[in-house]
Amino acid sequence: MLSERVYVRLREAVLHGAFAPGDALKPQQLAKQEGVSLAVVREALVRLVGEGLANRLPNRGFAVPAFSDSRWQELTEARLTIEPAMLRMAIERGDLDWETRVRAAHHRLARTPAFEPEDGEYYSDAWAEAHRGFHRALLEGCGNPVLLETFDRLWTAGEMARRLSSRRTPHRSGPDEHESLEQAALARDSVTAADTLIRHLSRTAAALSQATNTLS
Repeated sequence: MLSERVYVRLREAVLHGAFAPGDALKPQQLAKQEGVSLAVVREALVRLVGEGLANRLPNRGFAVPAFSDSRWQELTEARLTIEPAMLRMAIERGDLDWETRVRAAHHRLARTPAFEPEDGEYYSDAWAEAHRGFHRALLEGCGNPVLLETFDRLWTAGEMARRLSSRRTPHRSGPDEHESLEQAALARDSVTAADTLIRHLSRTAAALSQATNTLS
């Protein structure tokens, strides 16, 4: 479908840094570039707004979200409020199938290279998907689709900044953090799991803050 193709191309361009934070996303220019109608481009941009990957401007234009401390602080606050509670619910409610999905998602993440030469300075698309998959698998046991939809939107809204900050924490041991999360969740230790997730999200927030200070 034409509109889906344009949406996917624009989404990838934003996530891969083809547009700098704050850059205008001009529908007419993009329509010409993609060889499609203005309506198709506007539809794609509206979808990006819904994911937090674009902003709608007062004059009906669009732009890539600009970096600001307040934006990432708000995203972090939302995640720190919602995700530990979801993880505690998942540990309480999750069944054997949930445990299996968590273990499989962690195995995929641990075995997927974070960086590939063709992906340049950003972490690989395969790792990005495995990373999202592991975090979502941890929370899926909560059994609440509304909360999971909220997680999806918050994750996507922060993905651009995670990519831009991925080279800025060379001493961070992400694999160890993910392994600790898996172990605590599968041990059904909700207190340790929630505390581990809070520390993990806080370290990510620190990296995002460093990126915003450097790139804004």
